[in-house]
Amino acid sequence: MSDGSVLHVKGRVLVTPDDIRDELWVVGGRITYDRPVGAREVRTVTGWALPGLVDAHCHVGLDAHGAVPADVAEKQALTDRDAGTLLIRDAGSAADTRWIDDRDDLPKIIRAGRHIARTRRYIRNYAWEIEPDDLVAYVAQEARRGDGWVKLVGDWIDRDLGDLSACWPREAAEAAIAEAHRLGARVTAHCFAEDSLRDLVEAGIDCIEHATGLTEDLIPLFAERGVAIVPTLVNIATFPRLAEGGETKFPRWADHMRRLHARRYDTVRSAHDAGIPVFVGTDAGGSLAHGLAGAEVAELVTAGIPAVEAISAGTWAARAWLGRPGLDEGAPADLVVYEEDPRADVRVLTAPRRVVLNGRVVG
Repeated sequence: MSDGSVLHVKGRVLVTPDDIRDELWVVGGRITYDRPVGAREVRTVTGWALPGLVDAHCHVGLDAHGAVPADVAEKQALTDRDAGTLLIRDAGSAADTRWIDDRDDLPKIIRAGRHIARTRRYIRNYAWEIEPDDLVAYVAQEARRGDGWVKLVGDWIDRDLGDLSACWPREAAEAAIAEAHRLGARVTAHCFAEDSLRDLVEAGIDCIEHATGLTEDLIPLFAERGVAIVPTLVNIATFPRLAEGGETKFPRWADHMRRLHARRYDTVRSAHDAGIPVFVGTDAGGSLAHGLAGAEVAELVTAGIPAVEAISAGTWAARAWLGRPGLDEGAPADLVVYEEDPRADVRVLTAPRRVVLNGRVVG
C-alpha cells in the first residue's frame, strides 16, 4: 500500500511462537508496530495473523509433461497465493519464471534452477540428463542461474535393477556439492530410497527432499550434520497408486514404494524427535495440485509433530531457513489472516480469511 492508505491488522498477530501482539500496521507495503500518524485512509482486517505460508518444495512452471506456458504458470502461482502460500522454494523447473519477480501480486520465488539427473533416470522433459563426469559443470551452471539452491535427482528407478537406486557416485557428488558451496549455493536432492542418503550427507549436502528412505541408523548422521528434510507427505500419499500402476513391469519397485509409504509417518516423527530440521513442502507442479501447504502442515501433525512446530515448519522457521523475513518491523507485509487460532487446529490454515502480499489485500 503505497498510495497513502494504511492497513490495520488486529486481533492476534503471531510474530513468532513466543511473540504474540494485538495489532500491526502496514504503511507503504511494509510492517510496522508503531501506530501511524495522519493516515488518510485505514482499512482494518481482523483475525489470527501469521507470516505468509512457505512451500519449500514446489514447481511453478511445470506439469506432468514438462514446462508449461506462462499463463499456466501464472494460474499455479495464483492458486498457491490464494491458499496463503506467499514464499516458494521452487525445487527445480525447466521453465523460466523470472517474469514472476516483476509481479507484486504473485508469491516470491527462490529458485533451484533446473533438476540435474542421470541420463534416462528421471521424468522426461524435466531435468538436465547427464553423466557423473559432467556433474560439477552442471551444478556450477545451475548455481549461477538459481537463487542460492541447486537441485539434484539423488535416486530414481533403475530399469535393469527394477528398483530405486542411487544416481551419483560419492566422489562426483562430493565434488559437485563443494563447487556449489564455493559459488554460494546450497544443494538439495530428490531421494525416495535408502541407498543414496549416506553418501550425499557425508558429501556435504544441505537438504534432502522426500527422505522416505531415512532409517534409524542414518538419523544421527543427519542430525549431526544439520541436514534438513522436506518430507512432502501430501505427495508421498500417492505412492500406493504409483505402485499399483507400475507393479506389472517393476514389482520390486512397487513393493519398495509401498514399504516407504507405510512407514512415512514414523520416519518423519523420528527425524523430528532427533532434532533434524523439517520443513513444509508439497511437490506441487508435477502431477500434484498447487495450494496444499496448509494440508502438508496437517500431515506433519498427523505424523506426530506438535502443532506449533508444524506451523513453524511452514512459516517462522521456514522463512529463517530460507533467509527471508517474517512479520518483522520494516519487512514486506506478506501475511495471512485466519478466522480462528491455527494452533488449536492446523486445518484452519487451508481456509484463509485474508491474504496480504506486499501490503495489498489480494485474497
